[in-house]
Amino acid sequence: MTAQAGSGRRSPRVSVVVPALNEARNLSHVFARMPDDIHELILVDGHSVDDTVRVARELWPGVRVVRQTRTGKGNALACGFAAATGDIIAMIDADGSADPGEIPRFVQALVQGADFAKGTRFAAGGGSHDITRLRSLGNRALTSLVNACYRTRYTDLCYGYNVFWRRITPVLGLDATSSPADGAGRLWGDGFEVETLINVRVAAAGLTVTEVASFEHPRIHGASNLNAFRDGLRVLRTILYERVNSRRPRFAPATLVRPPPSEPERAARVRPQPASGRWTISWR
Repeated sequence: MTAQAGSGRRSPRVSVVVPALNEARNLSHVFARMPDDIHELILVDGHSVDDTVRVARELWPGVRVVRQTRTGKGNALACGFAAATGDIIAMIDADGSADPGEIPRFVQALVQGADFAKGTRFAAGGGSHDITRLRSLGNRALTSLVNACYRTRYTDLCYGYNVFWRRITPVLGLDATSSPADGAGRLWGDGFEVETLINVRVAAAGLTVTEVASFEHPRIHGASNLNAFRDGLRVLRTILYERVNSRRPRFAPATLVRPPPSEPERAARVRPQPASGRWTISWR
């Protein structure tokens, strides 16, 4: 992620997007694991009432703070993606469950040719200290459904650690600026369903995906809002809704055509090196 010495070429710049709502106590753990050579760190604040923003600025003086425009994790990510200026975007949760130290492995997957590097807990080198047996079984069933619908080979649908080239953001179709029709509430994709939404839209667009083994840690401070039954139904609804609507054009045709790689992307692929300790699976 740094300039290649003596090559005259630079590695891709990485923007890390961290959505946060009242995560002041967790940020020190998350930022301590952040690679030093990232291009920018973007904290998307969900109108926190604690010291999230102040702590972020103290821990990382150059942090860019973006206020989300609506509510929900999906809207926060949309705002962060819109603000990013790097060649690559990495999604990192602020609760300490995702390890920013894994980012270089995801970036390597992109350098080696993927459009989208998708984290998986269910591969050699991955795992979870947080997932329950019920959530694991539900995730497996929902993953199988997506694989059947889109002829993909995902192993972990409901995991939000993803890293991708910024140029594919139009394919994700996330809206950072519009207001809900009633002036309140959320738009489709503003909630936790965004992780499934992204994975499904990437599959529907036929992008090249590489799965990267990742380890999920338990939330450090605070209580999780996850509910296996409620969130499972929300993920199922997302899959079915997107399956029906993917049959109708959602994006302008030009956004579905893979654009040529940018100069940093071409430079990064000059001498790809195999990543150790990583399990991958790709398709066209």
